Amino acid sequence: MSSLTYIDKQKLERELGMGGGYVLEFTNRTFEEFFREVVGVQIYDSQYDYGSGSKANRMRAFWSVATDKQLIRLFQGLLEGWEIYSNKPIPSEARDLIQSIMAKLGVAPSNSPKKQDDTSQLKIDVSQRLTSRLVEVTSLPAQRRGYDFENFLKELFDAYELSARASFRLIGEQIDGSFVVHNDTYLLEAKWQNSLTGVADLHIFEGKLGEKASWSRGLFVSSSGFSPDGLKAFGRGKRTICMDGLDISEMLRQRLSFVKVIDAKVRRAAETGYPYVSVRDLFV
Repeated sequence: MSSLTYIDKQKLERELGMGGGYVLEFTNRTFEEFFREVVGVQIYDSQYDYGSGSKANRMRAFWSVATDKQLIRLFQGLLEGWEIYSNKPIPSEARDLIQSIMAKLGVAPSNSPKKQDDTSQLKIDVSQRLTSRLVEVTSLPAQRRGYDFENFLKELFDAYELSARASFRLIGEQIDGSFVVHNDTYLLEAKWQNSLTGVADLHIFEGKLGEKASWSRGLFVSSSGFSPDGLKAFGRGKRTICMDGLDISEMLRQRLSFVKVIDAKVRRAAETGYPYVSVRDLFV
C-alpha cells in the first residue's frame, strides 16, 4: 500500500494541475513513456483503470497501490523532468512539497544547491581525472564512442554541479542530456565523429529547441568541431551555442570554470550572433 497520506495527495493534485483530468502537460504518449522508463510501471495496464481512465485518475490509482520505491522513482523523475513535462520551471512550492514527501519516504533531503561561482576552478585531481576519461573515450571502438561521450559530458557537468540530466527520449526525438547555468536550462546535443559537423545537424538541433519552452537554450558539443561553411550557413541569432573537443581539453587544461566559459560564449554570441567562438580565443 502507498505511504502517501490524504493530505499529501490533495497537495500533489494541486501542484500537478490534476483537476481537469490532466497531469502537468503530459500527453498520453509521454505519460506512458515517463512511467515505463522512469518509474518502471505500465501506467496503462488494467490495474490503473480508474474512473474515466484519464491521466489524473491513473495517477490517483498508482498512488493507491504504489510501493515506496516506485513513489520515490516517480518523485525523483518529476523533480528532474518537471520543466520538460510542464513547459515551465518547477515552482518552489511544488519542489518543497515533493522533497518533504520524499523525506518521509526515507530519502535524505539534498543540500541546497550551491551558488554557481563564475570564477571557480576544478580541483587538480578532478581535472586530471576528467582529462583521462576524455582520452579513454578516444580509445574506444567507434560504435561505443558516441554513447560514452554522452556519459563523459554528464560527468563533466556533475563535476561543475550543474544539475545535469542524462539523455532522455521525448516523442520522436532523442535529447542527449540537459544542465542548468544561472537558472537557464540548456539542452545538449553531443556528437562524436571524425568529420566536421555541418549545417544540417545544427539545423536539426535548433529545430528541437524550437519545439521546447522559449527560455530553453542549447549547447551543441562536437568532438571534431564544426565546418566553417556550416556555421556560416547556420546563420545568426539562434539559441544554440557550440563547443568542440579542443574547447573541452583547453577548459580542463586551464581548469576554467564551465560556467565562466558558457557565460563568455553566450555573451559573444549575443554581441556578434556567432554560435561558436573557441575557448582559446575567449581566454587568451
